[in-house]
Amino acid sequence: MEVTTDGRFRVLSREGDAYVLVDLAPTEDPADAYEPMRVAAEGYEGELGEAVAALEPGFVVDAELAWTEGDARFASLSVRRRGRFLFADDVENLFEAARDTWQDARAAGDGMASRVTHDTDGEPNGALYVFADAGARDLLAEFRNGTTPVEPLVQRVNEQTGDVEGESGSGETANDEGDDPPEREVFVLRPADGAFVVVYVAFAKDGLLARTVRDTYF
Repeated sequence: MEVTTDGRFRVLSREGDAYVLVDLAPTEDPADAYEPMRVAAEGYEGELGEAVAALEPGFVVDAELAWTEGDARFASLSVRRRGRFLFADDVENLFEAARDTWQDARAAGDGMASRVTHDTDGEPNGALYVFADAGARDLLAEFRNGTTPVEPLVQRVNEQTGDVEGESGSGETANDEGDDPPEREVFVLRPADGAFVVVYVAFAKDGLLARTVRDTYF
């Protein structure tokens, strides 16, 4: 028996023959929010096949999913926003702001720290988070597979910049019928020493900050 559901999802990553999606539907219990799921990435035809093949990590989609014998597949799909999520391990020469933020966390005895970064004109251009990556956990893998969600950090940026429900406190224009925040570019990086993981949310996809980070590490 086929079971279907529809909703709004973030394409988090691709692992082999499946996309990892997280459900963006509101939940009463925060522990149930951003539940990850694997959805088949191959075996489609026609326009649906083209749409599925064009998906990239960071996209937000409205989709109908169908389960047959426990395997989820897309039944229909439309792209709502085209954000971008990129993951990199063993990063050499990590930028100074990330290392300074990590030193702040260590000095305070904390497992994480954050700061807002600014461009050369003093305008805020990104939110930087660092997390200790110690012990048996593989935090980079957890961010990639959705075990530890990235989405709350993106939502925090949207709330702090006023980019919620079409309002844009950062001066950017909310897109797609006026009720979505601007598209973000999110970088999840782990330096070669493996001591911590960086989540860097660039406020503007394809902006100068996003292009600089992408060109440097990807």
